[in-house]
Amino acid sequence: MYRTSRRSFLKAGATAAAGAAFLRRSSLAAVTDAVSTKLTQFDYADVKLLDGPLLEQFNTNHAFFLGLDEDALLKPFRQAAGLPAPGEDMGGWYSWSKDFDPPHNMTGYVPGHTFGQYLSGLARACAATGDKPTREKVQRLVRNFAPTVSEKFYVNYPLPAYTFDKTNCGLIDAHQFASDPMALAVLGYATDAVLPYLPEKALTRPEMEARPHKNMAYTWDESYTLPENFFLAYRRSGDPRYRQLAQRFLQDDTYFDPLAEGRNVLPGQHAYSHVNALSSASQAYLVLGSEKHLRAARNGFGFVLDTQSFATGGWGPDESFRKPDSGDLGSSLAKTHASFETPCGAYGHFKIARYMMRVTGDSRYGDSMEKVLYNTILGAKPLQPDGRSFYYSDYNNSGSKFYHGDKWPCCSGTFPQITADYGISSYFRSPDGVYVNLFVPSQVSWRQGSARVALEQRTQYPYSPEITMHVHTDRAESFAIYLRVPQWAGSKTMLAVNGKAVSVELRPGSFIPLQREWKDGDRIEYSIDMPLRLESVDAQHLQTAALLNGPLTLFAVDPLDSRFTRAQLLAARQQGAGWRVASSGQPVTFLSFGEIRDQKYRLYHDVTA
Repeated sequence: MYRTSRRSFLKAGATAAAGAAFLRRSSLAAVTDAVSTKLTQFDYADVKLLDGPLLEQFNTNHAFFLGLDEDALLKPFRQAAGLPAPGEDMGGWYSWSKDFDPPHNMTGYVPGHTFGQYLSGLARACAATGDKPTREKVQRLVRNFAPTVSEKFYVNYPLPAYTFDKTNCGLIDAHQFASDPMALAVLGYATDAVLPYLPEKALTRPEMEARPHKNMAYTWDESYTLPENFFLAYRRSGDPRYRQLAQRFLQDDTYFDPLAEGRNVLPGQHAYSHVNALSSASQAYLVLGSEKHLRAARNGFGFVLDTQSFATGGWGPDESFRKPDSGDLGSSLAKTHASFETPCGAYGHFKIARYMMRVTGDSRYGDSMEKVLYNTILGAKPLQPDGRSFYYSDYNNSGSKFYHGDKWPCCSGTFPQITADYGISSYFRSPDGVYVNLFVPSQVSWRQGSARVALEQRTQYPYSPEITMHVHTDRAESFAIYLRVPQWAGSKTMLAVNGKAVSVELRPGSFIPLQREWKDGDRIEYSIDMPLRLESVDAQHLQTAALLNGPLTLFAVDPLDSRFTRAQLLAARQQGAGWRVASSGQPVTFLSFGEIRDQKYRLYHDVTA
């Protein structure tokens, strides 16, 4: 692929035009998937979030990263390359430090590790908004990152695969979503730089521990997550070396093969990175047509949903998966405040759920996304200018919201990515119409036959059960609008079109098609019955239960030591944004995770008959 020397490229790389000329000399082109899926993903520009909490969180993150100092972001790379490095140290995990002493002092842990994720988040925000200053910032960052690319960066670097994977993601997203003309060429040289420091195959943590290592951090690398973005680099560039690298790092022997056979090998594994790896299996199916990897992804995610999840949809206390039927989830409520690695976990969860939705069209995956959205990530505390980041959701019996002890941790990188992905997670395209996956204020636009169509949602869901959708089209057209009926939906769920009830079975746990000729101004009114229910933490603690209302998991905020009967919890009454529950003492206020600020809270309660 490369027909010019790295030195001449980087010298010419001072201008975007030089990068464009370089890419024009390449005969390679993007490739398509080997398989067709039931559903396809909309482009970022096709979905517009409207006023509501999702848009507010997205805008906050977009503005935050658009304002980050570019010299500070590039400083670790410039320092490693021996180039002038103006700007302040960002500190925390992001900057070089002689104080790094794992696990006692994590300052200087993985310098520059989230640069690619910040680049990715900005590129996706650019695609979603069309914002010119965002595109210009992405392109400046790529242009100024290019001269720093060097093997020197990875000398004595503990997690080369972990950081390069994020760099890879940022560069391919800069190319696709911010039209950067240099990004794929820069990725080529970045790949050259990291290859001498990657293992021969994906390694487990025990395998890394068996190798000589400078300190324990060198045993924490995540080479098994590399294939997803290598496959994406292959699809976007056409360069077969990325396909070969993706196949090289598929962790078949200890992970995907047993998962494909239906064996649950999750217990004891690092939770987020192994959910993230399921997206690599999904890409192996899409690019290679490998049914084995599809089975591995489907079975692995099924084990997460069925054996590892709290009532919030979160999983992985202390960042590890637990042995099913051990009671470990219930026991964790008194042992840890690190219950769910939230921005990272939610990002990984949404990714694999989107893959599974595309392949299967199964509403179960939409239900799981909704649960994680409202009960974890949408309640995350905002990033702070000094790098303090919300990391863990806390399900301890005396829980609270808090920032991670180290600045600029991994969750500061996935946070802007998942909020930029809210739109593409809300709808999916089918040959005969559109699937409405999330009920959020938004508008999706597409071409159906000869018509230009937009579907607009207005709702206060999930604090109110009503969702109104308006069809906008420049001509009448026949197609289907599929509405997700959550598994928990009650018998009073109702659906009407233009004020007339629709005669269709609203079966919980499915997508219901509304097939008709749609005209401009048509209106859908959908009311989802949201019954109160209790959910036990695990089978060994059946009387330890959380209270849910529709998709919302509710947390007691005052007092925390109250005792409840099942009848008292199931008689909760909504009052504004909260719920009031009678107890053995005074009435107790329950709030959703998004409504909690600095209060102490409790998720699970020992419930008596």
